[in-house]
Amino acid sequence: MGDNVYKTPESNLIQEPSDEAVTLASRWQRLGASILDGLSIGLITLPLMHFTRRFDGLSSGVQPSIGYTLLMAVAALAVFVMLNARMLIRSGQTIGKKVMGIKIVNLDDNLPDIKSLLIRYFTYFIPGQIPMVGQLFSVINILFIFGKPKRCLHDHFAATRVVLN
Repeated sequence: MGDNVYKTPESNLIQEPSDEAVTLASRWQRLGASILDGLSIGLITLPLMHFTRRFDGLSSGVQPSIGYTLLMAVAALAVFVMLNARMLIRSGQTIGKKVMGIKIVNLDDNLPDIKSLLIRYFTYFIPGQIPMVGQLFSVINILFIFGKPKRCLHDHFAATRVVLN
């Protein structure tokens, strides 16, 4: 008898994101995009550091003050926002992601809303500014990309993933 009327009904209540509709970006594409984004920020913040004459002390082994380090972190974040905010909202891309042909989407494969983008980038940038603990968090964040879904910890927090454009 094929139909068991006493059998418990089966249903998949937890929907995992399917990779059938889109192709996930490779780890190398994501790394390339991150490097390009870092270079674009550095092209603006490094001259700022030069004109504030903070490079002079580095050559003699003098560490910059915590205040100056935080100021430069805020400047780098501001530069990132100025360069990428419009593109992130419109297409889910930064300069680096656009060059690499990838974009950020939510788990429904739609563009993420502003709240998701804020969660994603604040969990990427802010913890790294905390001495010692922040660097450990940043390493753990990045190592998550080696899991099967190829999502970093900041992707999990924001419910996003990076796919081919």
